[in-house]
Amino acid sequence: MRMLVCVKQVPESEGAVSVEDYEEWIRRAPPSLFRMNRFDEYAVEEALRVKEACPDSRIDVISVGPLRCEAIIRRAMGMGADRGSHILTDDEPFLTPFATASWIAAWATSEQYDLIFAGVMSEDGMNGQVGPMLAEMLGVPCASSVVCARVTNDRNAVYVEREIESGFRDTLEMALPAVLTVQSGINQPRYPSLSNMLRARKAAIESIRADSLPGVVPREAVTGTSAPKRRRTGRVLEGSPSDKARELIHILRERTLVR
Repeated sequence: MRMLVCVKQVPESEGAVSVEDYEEWIRRAPPSLFRMNRFDEYAVEEALRVKEACPDSRIDVISVGPLRCEAIIRRAMGMGADRGSHILTDDEPFLTPFATASWIAAWATSEQYDLIFAGVMSEDGMNGQVGPMLAEMLGVPCASSVVCARVTNDRNAVYVEREIESGFRDTLEMALPAVLTVQSGINQPRYPSLSNMLRARKAAIESIRADSLPGVVPREAVTGTSAPKRRRTGRVLEGSPSDKARELIHILRERTLVR
């Protein structure tokens, strides 16, 4: 069984950013730190568990982005993936989900994967669109927000459970090939082992220039960014603690928040 995991490099949430009106995208203060999208870590782990159940399987990982994305490809290989590929782009301010899915689909069409994993969304964009778009472009079924996945014994289908509203689960059995976007909580991602990290450090990563793939006609663009405007002001209560408490209760009652 051949599997592909799509991984994305995202910035650390603690990093400082600058948002200027009418800029094409946010600016990050150097030195910015990046890591693998956490939802994609669950996707890598789930592929590894399928491989453990089907020992003759192979796992490829792919990422779209600038040169620094090689770090997360090697991390996925350190977790246990067999091969890494990188669709290399310029360090553009914003990469649309449609462009990402189009490039991966163009590259994966000839690879004949049985199962493709991706995180349910990225932590920075939170669009949740790359996986479903990729499935549509490849003409295969897709299940999103997957919290359980098991390949059938004959390896012709995959049983999945999807997270839906009110704590319920939707259960499906889909014929392979298929695309699954996995939700957090499906597993506990493992730490890369030392032996795998040493192997990953020396491994060659296939690099594909994005402009060498079929052209992507832009369907969306960022026209500008702006910081949220302050709409409310705080109020400082004066006086002794008992005076502040009485004033606070009065304010809450005025707004019918307490009786």
